Amino acid sequence: MRPPGPGLLSFGLGVYQHGFLQHVGTLWREYGDVFQIQAGRQPLVFAMHPDAVAQVTVANRKNYDKVASYDGVRDYITGKGLVASTGELWRRQRKLMAPLFTPASVGTYAERMIVDAERLGERWDELAAEGEVVEVAEEMTRVTAAIILQVMFGSGVELPIDRVREAVEVMIGYSTRRRVVPTPPLWVPTPRNRHYVEMREFVHGAIADLVATRRAEDPEAWPDDLLTRLMQARDDETGEAMDEELLRDESLTIFFAGHETTARTMTFAWYALAHNPEAEAKLHDELDRVLGGRVPTVDDLRRLPYTLQVVKEVLRLYPAAPFYVRDAVGPDQIGGFDIPEGAAVMLSPYYTHRHPDFWEEPERFDPDRWTPEREAARHKHAYHPFAAGARICIGNHFSLFETHLLLAVLAQRFAPRLVAGYEPEWEMQGVLGMANGLPMTITRRFPERVAAK
Repeated sequence: MRPPGPGLLSFGLGVYQHGFLQHVGTLWREYGDVFQIQAGRQPLVFAMHPDAVAQVTVANRKNYDKVASYDGVRDYITGKGLVASTGELWRRQRKLMAPLFTPASVGTYAERMIVDAERLGERWDELAAEGEVVEVAEEMTRVTAAIILQVMFGSGVELPIDRVREAVEVMIGYSTRRRVVPTPPLWVPTPRNRHYVEMREFVHGAIADLVATRRAEDPEAWPDDLLTRLMQARDDETGEAMDEELLRDESLTIFFAGHETTARTMTFAWYALAHNPEAEAKLHDELDRVLGGRVPTVDDLRRLPYTLQVVKEVLRLYPAAPFYVRDAVGPDQIGGFDIPEGAAVMLSPYYTHRHPDFWEEPERFDPDRWTPEREAARHKHAYHPFAAGARICIGNHFSLFETHLLLAVLAQRFAPRLVAGYEPEWEMQGVLGMANGLPMTITRRFPERVAAK
């Protein structure tokens, strides 16, 4: 039995009128946990229940892969990078790169994260004094881009951070647009195609130059950054290293995935805290009690559990990737419905995280959901902001660590305030965002500390 669901025209009209994110929620309430849209030859199946997440990503994961649905990501953003690679290449690269993203490895980058967070704090001191309205989403994107570039390529490298970030965002936007809007082939010299090619060539050239410069140096003098670790990684069986193309693609993939999620999570955290003063007060109390105004260390993070609970609750309500796809490479059944080979199965952290069977008052922001006892009692796959199973995002530890640290550094000093009358206009353009941005005023929590400097 095929899943129920609307026709393609009806679905398209609903998306046009209400937006993809909102319309899918309406269909979920109408049709239930599994429903389907017949999108041409490839059915699009939405599966919201945690059991479906477990089946697709763990129990029957060999029946699902990143095939046709990820062609645009491969072709226009990441190339052979880990996010969209498949088969033996993915297994080899995952094995090579996993040691670089363990909690212990991620912790070695704390100092670089803190330097950029403190630099942003100095900027926010000035903005607070001026009383101007600030676009917080832009502020968070700037700081996380700076961090990932430093972590990736080292502190001694001079890169035009804003241009690199802009170029990668152009590439992401181009890939996203090609999925939903008829677009001429890349060889057709339209303004949009030419702009994309220009930005791609800039990014590829910048990374190639960095790799070439590193190659020309004595390996003993290479800095301890991610690029060096990628260059030094060797396959256990063959002893082979990554070639230049793979180094470029993995570097670009890390930047693409390594700042966007954290930037958006931090943006949504400021919105959630300003909108929930009780949670904000508990966060401030923990930070003041543990840190007393000083810069946190890695060891301090273990003594800031509520701060991490805030991060987890932000990721529950506002996951940066509200949907992700797995392509069925063989027939299956989900929730009693037949899933044909070739179907694109859309899993949704955004709506699984709001499933009323697993979350009490699911729309309410409540960091206390994340006490160890309550977390342990929950369905293991009711929460999957970084996907799940073998293909869980390799950078999940990095993102959680960075968000935990940034929030600890900044929230003890600042309490950004929403502009009067502001209401977010949630949208999904590949990732979750606010169509109207997040305008806030930066408020110092302890103005006297600034005056005493």
